[in-house]
Amino acid sequence: MNHLPSAPTLRDLAAAFGYTVEGAADAAGTVITGVAGLDEAGPTELTFLSNPRYAAKARTTRAAAIIVSQGVATEGLPCPVVRAPDAYLAFARMAGWFYRPPRPSSGIHPTAIIAPSAQLGAEVSVGPYVVVGENVVLGDRVRLFAHTVIYDGARIGDDSVLHAHVVIREQVELGCRVIVHNHVTIGCDGFGYAKRPDGSWEKIPQAGRVIVEDDVEIGAGTQIDRPSVGETRIRRGAKLDNLVQIGHAVEVGEDTLLCAQVGIAGSATIGSRVILAGQVGVAGHLTIGDGVTALAQSGIPNDVPAGQQVAGYPAVDRRQWLRVSAAQARLPDLLKQVQHLEARLKALELAARENETSRKG
Repeated sequence: MNHLPSAPTLRDLAAAFGYTVEGAADAAGTVITGVAGLDEAGPTELTFLSNPRYAAKARTTRAAAIIVSQGVATEGLPCPVVRAPDAYLAFARMAGWFYRPPRPSSGIHPTAIIAPSAQLGAEVSVGPYVVVGENVVLGDRVRLFAHTVIYDGARIGDDSVLHAHVVIREQVELGCRVIVHNHVTIGCDGFGYAKRPDGSWEKIPQAGRVIVEDDVEIGAGTQIDRPSVGETRIRRGAKLDNLVQIGHAVEVGEDTLLCAQVGIAGSATIGSRVILAGQVGVAGHLTIGDGVTALAQSGIPNDVPAGQQVAGYPAVDRRQWLRVSAAQARLPDLLKQVQHLEARLKALELAARENETSRKG
């Protein structure tokens, strides 16, 4: 939003993003200095209401205005509203205008080591102690923070950002606008070994590539392995949280979300717009279809058809898992009932045998 003034009013912001202001006309001229939550927002800040559970908090906020979705009732709110198709998305976009991410000083820091054969685009920023290997290609406006290491032959597309201590291994290719957070390694060796006759292990050379397409974001501490042959590929728009493990020859589809501590074993294929919640584990050589959602800590040992919601281990349909979970909570009481019934049955059997003995006697 480069056309916004440096001190935008509520009216300026709403108009820049195509939203409308409803409420006191004079409030539309309030200068907005930032965004905040319902509890923290002050009289020059925007907040948002996307969940009806927080309506009571919205009625006591001190914010200059509240972003609300179409169709949300605004009676009782203490300030004007910004009406948007999706309040949460609108909040994200407006917050993006106020936030200025850090960047290393423009140009090349004197402590950086850059191979003579490396190709650097326009307006590249290279921070302290960065190492750029032979035949590396950096696109325009790439930003490399301190201690980043780029191995030989890697390519990084325009406007990508690599934070401190990132390692990009040999022949890895990153697209445009890729964000890689601290302590990520992309292109480390896949976990591949062949057993020798004596039971020891022969390492399989990991000579494949890793390709990360445009607009991917990779959280801190994540590791993405290269395969022995072929490629590991993270497709356009995928978002990986912190501490995610991607095995060799895995494919992650477009706009897929992998939450913290997800682990995907080698040669698995994850479809587009999939959501794997925290600590989900995916076995190797299987396929998860487009639009699948897996609840936290699910273990997926088999293919999952497109569009399903799964949970538990082994992962099953979410509704079935909820029923099973509800039944598990009742197991202690059910056990007591079964034990009571067993005791009664034994007593009845004993009485029946005694009656039979008396009758024969």
